[in-house]
Amino acid sequence: MSQYSSGQFGMGQEPRRASIKGPIDYKNAEELRRLMTNNGKIQSRKRLGLSAKEQKQITQAIKRARHMAILPFTNATA
Repeated sequence: MSQYSSGQFGMGQEPRRASIKGPIDYKNAEELRRLMTNNGKIQSRKRLGLSAKEQKQITQAIKRARHMAILPFTNATA
């Protein structure tokens, strides 16, 4: 029986691993946008398959990019 036999990932599916190319940088908006939902939320560590250290680095980079107006706080257009 698979380790991921039930739950959020479905039958027998393992969580997908986010492919991060190179160091995490707040200036790389396209790479950071992939790690966010359509609404602008940061995706969970479990969903991305990252370690705690990587998730903290990504969170810090996204927050810096938002503060520098490279990324929007939300993607809402209403």
